[in-house]
Amino acid sequence: MNNNLFTSVMENTMIVAVFILLIVTMFVAARIAETYVAKKNGDANPGMTTRKMVIIGIFSAISAVLMLFEIPMPFAPSFYKLDLSDLPAVIGGFAFGPMTGVMIEFIKILLNLILNGTQTAFIGELANFIVGCSYVLPASIIYIFKKNRQIAMISCLTATMIITLVGSSLNAFYLLPAFAKLYGMPLDALIGMGTAINPAINNMFTFILFAVAPINLLKGSVISGITLLVYKKLSPVIKNASLTASEKRAAESEI
Repeated sequence: MNNNLFTSVMENTMIVAVFILLIVTMFVAARIAETYVAKKNGDANPGMTTRKMVIIGIFSAISAVLMLFEIPMPFAPSFYKLDLSDLPAVIGGFAFGPMTGVMIEFIKILLNLILNGTQTAFIGELANFIVGCSYVLPASIIYIFKKNRQIAMISCLTATMIITLVGSSLNAFYLLPAFAKLYGMPLDALIGMGTAINPAINNMFTFILFAVAPINLLKGSVISGITLLVYKKLSPVIKNASLTASEKRAAESEI
């Protein structure tokens, strides 16, 4: 591990507290949605199954690996990179509900912390989890109400808009000021990194408009496109071991 996690926790108590609060909020939202849909559909057992736990473990590991492959964006400062580590969480959320998606996001972050430590006093990990869940939660919550291609497209489009709004707001009001404080530099210095790439960036608003929002919009769009292309083929495989014949046919008909 590159950094001492215990020291990071002790030195950044407020950040850790916010992290824990937001994690709990995501899990509660996912649980409420799943419980509501389960009652509506007459499902007496909406909780964890062996199949779900296996998928969560496998997909979390895949997400952690994908998190290592970051693509720099030419229109944003070097500390902003695009990764597709949320994709397994979206597919898991579509298959088994939002709780599965959030758990994959959470375990992915834990695996990354164990393997690589934290270079950002948990700020980067907080951002990745919250922004990832801002896509996974709405997409999977909308989709579990009615599983067909039209709803899948609506859920992905909605999630793309939400991840753009949440990612932009989170950066403007929390992450960028936190990074500036962490590295002991004025906020204007971070904005200046954007100005060096795009002269149109000269304040916080233009930084978000021309650098942060496009990254999140691109990320949501790419994840949406891949999900819509591959989920129909993956769904029967993911669910196959635990489904009846009629349920298998239903899974194959999804999107």
